[in-house]
Order: sequence, then structure tokens, then C-alpha cells
Amino acid sequence: MKRWLIYTLLSAVILTSLAFVRPVSDKYFEIIKNLEIFTNLYKELNAGYVDELDPARTMRSGIDAMLAALDPYTNYISESDIEGYRTMTEGRYNGIGAQVKKIGELVTITQIYENSPALKAGLKAGDRILEVDGQDARNRSTEDLNNIMQGFPGTQVKLRVNRPGENKPFPLTLTREEVDLPNVPYSGMVDDHIGYISLTTFTQQAGNNIAQAYKDLRVKDPLIQGLILDLRDNGGGLLNEAVNICNIFIDRGELVVSTKGKIPEWDRSYKTTQYPLNTDIPLVILVNNHSASASEIVCGTIQDLDRGVVMGQLTYGKGLVQNTKEIGYNARLKLTTAKYYIPSGRCIQAINYKDGEPVHVPDDQRAKFKTRNGRTVLDGGGVKPDVVLEKPKEPALIRALLEQDMIFDYTTQFCLKHDSIAGPETFRFTDWAEFDQFLKDRSFTYETASDKALKVLREKAGEESLEGELKPQLESMSATLQHHRSQSLNNHQEAIVNLIEQEIVGRYYFNRGRKQLGLRNDPEIVAANVLLKDTERYRKLLKGK
Repeated sequence: MKRWLIYTLLSAVILTSLAFVRPVSDKYFEIIKNLEIFTNLYKELNAGYVDELDPARTMRSGIDAMLAALDPYTNYISESDIEGYRTMTEGRYNGIGAQVKKIGELVTITQIYENSPALKAGLKAGDRILEVDGQDARNRSTEDLNNIMQGFPGTQVKLRVNRPGENKPFPLTLTREEVDLPNVPYSGMVDDHIGYISLTTFTQQAGNNIAQAYKDLRVKDPLIQGLILDLRDNGGGLLNEAVNICNIFIDRGELVVSTKGKIPEWDRSYKTTQYPLNTDIPLVILVNNHSASASEIVCGTIQDLDRGVVMGQLTYGKGLVQNTKEIGYNARLKLTTAKYYIPSGRCIQAINYKDGEPVHVPDDQRAKFKTRNGRTVLDGGGVKPDVVLEKPKEPALIRALLEQDMIFDYTTQFCLKHDSIAGPETFRFTDWAEFDQFLKDRSFTYETASDKALKVLREKAGEESLEGELKPQLESMSATLQHHRSQSLNNHQEAIVNLIEQEIVGRYYFNRGRKQLGLRNDPEIVAANVLLKDTERYRKLLKGK
């Protein structure tokens, strides 16, 4: 009770100070009034609610509800979330260097990072965690276990795991380290004289790493004639790294992005400050609907300056700038402070949201701007590529294979039988019959949208006493759908084999191997490669013809 009284008195002092610091106005009176109401409300809840309250959880619910009324990017970062925040912004975190997923009642290792403590200790993808530091891990969430496994470098964490193919569980001791996640997992040549660089996130040193990757490609092929920069599924990161990457390909002194917010003194313009590496090499930037923020600054700037061709799908539409503020107890508030504008003057920020995702804005409702060459580009709702590629639809079969972890579990069995495989550039998966049998042994099944619709139709027919009359038609449709499902596996064999190859190669050659393998099977990289070799078409696109 004394502690509560102290908190109440401190709150009163702060509120009184606020009233004296600024002239009393309707706005500040409302702030003071509502803070007092909130304090009193929590006091009564804490004193009289029938069950004991968890202060941290209760307050977090209130904070999350308050921020939910704003844009999706203004977030509260608690002390327990800090490592995840560092991973997103710095590309490193303190822990064991593994990704996990809840499969059944156990959290399972799904990916091991290269040169990580997990790899050094002998942990493998497919291992199921039974205990962490002596605590039962059954029915624990991935967040719970991640919080335990993260920690200061040099400290240890003890796991007890169940490994497929092993008769008994066994212990492993891992020493936590600062795990560095490379933002450029792979770069190489996709064809004669066409280079490729993949950037997964705009963390620290992204600009330097892209520049070094490009220099290395020039050493491998001094006659390099084109470059593909892959920003697909890149959710962004540090704004200054976006400027640094643009600076590799555009002249010194060019405006890349400007920010404008509520406080004019905080408005900024960001120009390139270094001499570029190459302002002439033909450039294709690959994007999709998960390319956001800093990715959109890079592809939008390159498009506005007619420096390269943007290819893929409409980007996400995040034209907002966030800053973080320390708010005590190692917690932070990440809040939106400004919107950014790229060289043509447009902002690509989506106007509306639904369930935390941007709502598509039709082209005829978006304002028009001009690139340096006079091409028309649009604001609001993302960057529309110069060459739009249709996003491949994911069949129900493949979605079910992934959701039910069939490919993951099969790969685990595959790796038990193979100590090594050929390199990513030559590996081929040829055990299709074995995979087919694996699915049969696991009694794999799935429902299509048509199956679900037929089930509803049966129910409605029964409710209306029409099931007998419609029985022949219903059985015919059911047989047709069954035949379709039985043929679907072979019909989608090529796509499934591609997914199996990526999962297998990832186990042996990590994310670097996955990216390298993707060069072989990716139709969008093929399309970019074809465009870069078609000099006339490339030039016409940049001239708007």
C-alpha cells in the first residue's frame, strides 16, 4: 500500500509539473485528466479485482490497445523484446544462432545459422527441444524458449533434445555468442556477364556489403554487363543504408529521400555524399509485395532517376520513418515521426490499413509524378514496377505440404541418410518415389477450397432435405475432386522438387546455399537476366517507350 501511495504521489508531482511547464490548454487538461483516470482505474483493479493481476501483462495489454489505434509501425518494445529488435535493426543478437518453430507439443529447430554456437555444439535442424536449463519445454511457446536461449555472450544454456533417428534423448551445452546475420547472404554470376546480389535486410553495413559484393563480381568477371539486385521479401531497416546503396549507382550530390513530420526542425534531406562505383551498368531491381520501407526508397529512387528497371510485383507501401525513444527499464517506444518522399516528390505510403496490412489503392486514385526522363509514376500504396510479373499462385497442395511440415520432416529423414551432398550449383533431388511413399506413410491429406465448398453444400442439402435428390451429383463432384487431388502431386512435381531442394541445400549450405540454388529455378531471376541482355528493350523502358 505504501508503494502504491508513493507511485500515486510521484504521478501527481509529474502531472502538476506538466501543468506549470506549459500553458494550461484544453489539450493538456485532457492529458492530465485522462492520466489521472487511468491511474485511478488501475488502482481499483489492483485492489478489488477477483483474481490476482499480473502488472506487466495488464499494462502491456493497455499499451498495445492504445498503439493499435495508430499506424502498425508504432510499437512498444519491452525489455524481453530487445534482442529481437537488435536482430531487425543491427543484424545481430546474443543467443545460440538457430530458428525454431512449434511442431506438435515441442519446439523444433528449423534452421541453424552458419558459424553459430548451435552449429558448433552439434545442434541440427529437426532436433526437438525437451528441456532448457532443466525446465520442461513441452507445450512451451517459441517466444518462451527464445527468451531463455537468448542471453549475454559467454553464458551457457543447456538443452535436452530428441533427434529423429536417435534412440534416446541427449543433452547439449551451448555457449551463447553475438550472432551475426549477414545481410548479403549471396552474390554471384547468374549467366555470362550478368551479376546477382541478394540483400535480405537494411541492417548496419548493408551499403558497404553491397559495394564489396559488386567489387568482387567485377573481379570474377571484368566484363560484367548487368546487375540484378534482389530486394524481394526485404522489409527494410536503416534509412541511411538505403542512401548508401543508392550512392553505389548514382552520382554524388543526388537527393535520395527527404523526410517531413510534425516538427519542422526534424525535417531532413538525404543526399549521396560519396563518389559512385558505377553509374552506367544496367541495373534491375527485383521486388515483391513484401519489399518495404528502405527497399522502397532504393527501388523508388532508382526508378525516379531512371537509373534502372524495377521488376516484380507492387511493393508493400511503407513510406513512414520511425525513431526509437528510451522510456526506462530498458524498454523503448518505436514511433512514427515523419513520412519520406523520394526524388520525384512522391510518398509511397499506403493510405489505409486493414488488420494491420495496407489496403490496395487503385491506380486512378493515386497522384501522378514524373521521373527524370518524364515517365509517369504514382504515389501512395507502394512502388509499381516498370515490368510487372504476375505472382505465382500457391496451390492448395503446396500450401498444405508446408503447413503440415511434410517437406521439412522428409528433409530431416533425408539428412539422416546423407552425410554430405553436392554443392548448390549442381545438387539435384532425384528421390521422388521415396518422397511419394513418405507422404503415404504419413497419411498426408489436405482440403481444397472446392472440398470445403462441397462440404458446405452437403450440409445445406441435408438441412433442406435435398441430400437424397442431389446424391448422384454430390458423389460425382466428390469423385472428381478426389481424382484431382490424386493427380495434383504429379502435376506440381517440379514446384515441389524445387522446395525440397531448397530445404535440403539449406541444411548443408545454410541461407547462402538456398540463395545460390534459387538462381537456377527462379523464373523472376530468369526474366531479369533476359531483360539485361536485351539492351534495346532495357533502354526503351527507361525512356518510357
